[in-house]
Amino acid sequence: MSHPDRAAVIPTARLELRPLRIEHAAEMAGVLSDPGLHTFIGGAPLDATALRARYERLVAGSPDPEVTWCNWVAHARAERCLVGTVQATVSGPAADRTAEVAWVVGTPWQGRGYATEAARALVAWLSGGSVNQVIAHLHPDHRASAGVARTAGLAPTGHRQDGEVRWRAVVV
Repeated sequence: MSHPDRAAVIPTARLELRPLRIEHAAEMAGVLSDPGLHTFIGGAPLDATALRARYERLVAGSPDPEVTWCNWVAHARAERCLVGTVQATVSGPAADRTAEVAWVVGTPWQGRGYATEAARALVAWLSGGSVNQVIAHLHPDHRASAGVARTAGLAPTGHRQDGEVRWRAVVV
C-alpha cells in the first residue's frame, strides 16, 4: 500500500485500536485530563470542546497529499473504556516512507502495559505496509516512554530534535 489505511482497526490481546472519531473527544477529554501527562510534552489538558476541534482537524486528514495522519484511540476491552491514543504520521517517497509515532495512556491506566501493547501493535501494523522506518521523539528523562519504545523495537539514536531523543526502527 502506498498510504496506510487510516480506518483499520488494530486488535491486541487486551486492546482494540480504533480509528479516531470526532465523537471520541468527550470521553478522551477525561482520559487525558491529568496535567501530569504534559510533564514531558508541554501544554495542558484540553477540555472536550477544544479536543473536539482538534479531532475534527485530525480526522479531516493532512492537507499535504504526501502525508497521512493515522490516529487511533485505545479501547480496553475488559474495562469497556478508552484508555489512550496512538498515532502515526506517515510521509516520504514510497521507496523511503517514514512513520513518526507517538502514544499516550491516561494516568489511571498507566503501569498496566497498555502503552507497550498499543505501541507494539502500531509498529507491527506499520511494518506490514510500505513503511521503511518508524521513529519517535522522546524526552530524555521519560523512562516509561523509553521502555515502551524499546519494547516496540525502536532504539535511541544520537540525534536530538527540540531537546528530544530520536528513537528509530528500520522496517524490513
